Amino acid sequence: MLVINTPADGPATVAGSGQPLVEVLVAGEGRDHVSRRFSETSVGRRLRVTAATPELIEQRDDRTGLTVRLHLHRTAGGVRAHTTVTNDGPAPVLLLGVTSLVVGLPDTPDDLDLLTGDSEWLGEGRWTRRPLRDVVPDLHLRSHGQDGRGCHTMISSGTWSTGTHLPAGAVGNLHWQIEHNGPWRFEVGERRDGVYVALLGPTDIDHQWRQWLAPGESFATVPVSVAASLEGLTAHRRSLAPRSDGKVVFNDYMNTLMGDPTTAKLLPLIDAAAAAGAEVFCVDAGWYDDDADWWDSVGEWQPSQTRFPRGIEEVIGRIRGHGMVPGLWLEPEVIGVRSPMAGKLPDAAFLQRGGVRVVEHGRYHLDLRHPAAVAHLDEVVDRLIEQLGVGYFKLDYNIDPGAGTDLAGDSPGAGLLGHNRAHLAWLSALTDRHPGLVLENCASGAMRADQATLGRTHLQSTSDQQDFRLYPPIAVAAPFTILPEQAANWAYPQPDMTDEGIAFTMCTGLLGRLYLSGRLDAMSPAQRALVGEGVTAYQTIRTDLPDSVPFWPLGLPRWDDPWLSLGLRAGGTTYLGVWRRAGDDVVGLPLPHLAGREIDIDVLYPTRLPRWSYRWDRATGSLSLTTPGSDAHSARIFKIGIRE
Repeated sequence: MLVINTPADGPATVAGSGQPLVEVLVAGEGRDHVSRRFSETSVGRRLRVTAATPELIEQRDDRTGLTVRLHLHRTAGGVRAHTTVTNDGPAPVLLLGVTSLVVGLPDTPDDLDLLTGDSEWLGEGRWTRRPLRDVVPDLHLRSHGQDGRGCHTMISSGTWSTGTHLPAGAVGNLHWQIEHNGPWRFEVGERRDGVYVALLGPTDIDHQWRQWLAPGESFATVPVSVAASLEGLTAHRRSLAPRSDGKVVFNDYMNTLMGDPTTAKLLPLIDAAAAAGAEVFCVDAGWYDDDADWWDSVGEWQPSQTRFPRGIEEVIGRIRGHGMVPGLWLEPEVIGVRSPMAGKLPDAAFLQRGGVRVVEHGRYHLDLRHPAAVAHLDEVVDRLIEQLGVGYFKLDYNIDPGAGTDLAGDSPGAGLLGHNRAHLAWLSALTDRHPGLVLENCASGAMRADQATLGRTHLQSTSDQQDFRLYPPIAVAAPFTILPEQAANWAYPQPDMTDEGIAFTMCTGLLGRLYLSGRLDAMSPAQRALVGEGVTAYQTIRTDLPDSVPFWPLGLPRWDDPWLSLGLRAGGTTYLGVWRRAGDDVVGLPLPHLAGREIDIDVLYPTRLPRWSYRWDRATGSLSLTTPGSDAHSARIFKIGIRE
């Protein structure tokens, strides 16, 4: 998708734009045009192409002696890029920021929309589409004879890479994602020759990142990817992500045991989950502590004898006896301040500032650059796998240590980047050592749902949202950045819900990786049957999820939308989820890919509740749905096929 110019007398650019593909900010050089943006850096403008292939563009700056290599990996759907900077000069160079990729577009902002996403605990994946001119004003740059100085910037600091903004977006047909489990920045700005999009990891101005390069040393940026469409980016993500079997996971936490598991509570829940069709049962937080005040004592990960008088082996045995895979919750990167491990590991095994361990919400944070930290985690997971037979870990992450560590690094940001990369290496080594192990990525819901982590884990918890009425916009938006087969959307039916309420929350989980919870053991037989029907519907869908492409008939959801809809196209089949939360009992859904076709529509779930009526307009490709009752919260999953 990138057509690149590689002149011998200037920097490499995308065809039609004068914006260099790489910008390098170093101390003593700065920018040729004063600004706070990553365009027109002095080094970037001086780069000259020395070699070029479809996979590698090599450039050099004679003044600093820096050699800059842009690595391009093309997949079926997109292009993955990162930049390596090598100091081939005689003197050390202090890097202050290096772009992974900058794409210049020969368009004016007048012609483009900008799509960006905000996120926070309980309110993940809130997307905004607006004209680019709303954030990049028309300053009549050509009449001034200069490029602009401002830009629209999205920045994330710390290790909650998706905790404030999402490291993905789109301008026109250009879609991008930054694949990093730590700090990042992207910016969109205007030049006289068009628009540019710069994609970066940590920088000095945003994240306290500085990196010295001695002669002969190199630095590699974080990976980023671009594609010409969301369909392309979805295919690209699949080329990087691990494959899993899509088994139904029951987790005892959400609106159920809430971190207080015991043998007495778990055994009837295990039986009920198995009867409903669950294939994995994960015991969540609390299994390692003898009382309810476990938050700041985590880190040793030994099963409680108080909670499990005959040992946790009894619980694991019941799970396995039903043919389910046993799972455990784990928060590996933290050590509680009251944990015995806090005194057993050296200070150098923890993130520090000024010689003091970083503490956040009663926890120390391990520094996985240190071999003692890695050895501790390896001992924990190997023991739980080999002694208990655990085949599934929910890996949680509930603190953010801030700018990083100034121990053994040129800056706090450099120390944090080293830890970020060591964390990814640990995940890769873990799955290499235990190839059948399934890893769930969780971070207070989805505060670290980046593609770097998702490339090494099998599924992603999409939220901690406990209100079933508020979860649909999160689940509907999730496939914009998370593969449908990885997007673990909670469905937590409860005995006190109406049948429509049970169906509503079950539908929220069905067009992703079904993540089941709820007090199934306290339900009536009819309620259990309604839940079981939803599990069966998911098992019908899941074989198509790894080949599906998401679309949004009503657009990406807003938080308070009365109607929401998510579609998945898989070959000649369309799965369509529709949620009604308020408003009229009629909604129209544009399905342009089916226009001009006769279709068959089946209600996949629920089939035993009152049916919604529908009208199909073949000419316009519009489906009209009407709900039968007054229940403000109702949902349905439809399966649509093309009639031959």
